Amino acid sequence: MAIALDGLDPAFRSKMEDLLGNLVAVGVDMRPYYGLRTLEAQAKLWRQSRAIQEITAAIKKLASAKANFLASVLDGVGPQHGPHVTNALPGLSWHQWGEALDCFWSLNGSAEWSASTKADGINGYRIYASFAKDMGLDAGGFWHSFKDWPHVQMRSAGSPISAGMTLAEIDAEMHNRFG
Repeated sequence: MAIALDGLDPAFRSKMEDLLGNLVAVGVDMRPYYGLRTLEAQAKLWRQSRAIQEITAAIKKLASAKANFLASVLDGVGPQHGPHVTNALPGLSWHQWGEALDCFWSLNGSAEWSASTKADGINGYRIYASFAKDMGLDAGGFWHSFKDWPHVQMRSAGSPISAGMTLAEIDAEMHNRFG
């Protein structure tokens, strides 16, 4: 557990440790697997389900907004293939800020990824999201446009942009953290 929690904002990490402990107390075993995510990892996840035209447009948008560091990261990871897993460009996910954590539900010793599977009448993801919300955290399972049941984040703002930062400000902070 400690490795996935490394690099998290200390206040968020403390809340997540409490959340995971509260879940164990009711028989739900959620296992952290992705906390702090590098810009390159985020860029790969974002690119893997997108056409080259969308990728090129995003790189140009970042560059025109004076977010050249983020544009170079997105460009530099090269082609990726896989399912759609994120809407967040590098720097725009709270994972890069140490304010998000993804956990999977461990059921009978195996990872269970379904938000509809039940064991003893409950689904671990739904309990996880409900407990997180009760603690003032934002649970991806309750999002309207893109359900992300493994995801919990510290802020209710969907991204640093919706928290009031510009792309240039985000770029400067990401360069400071990861450059």
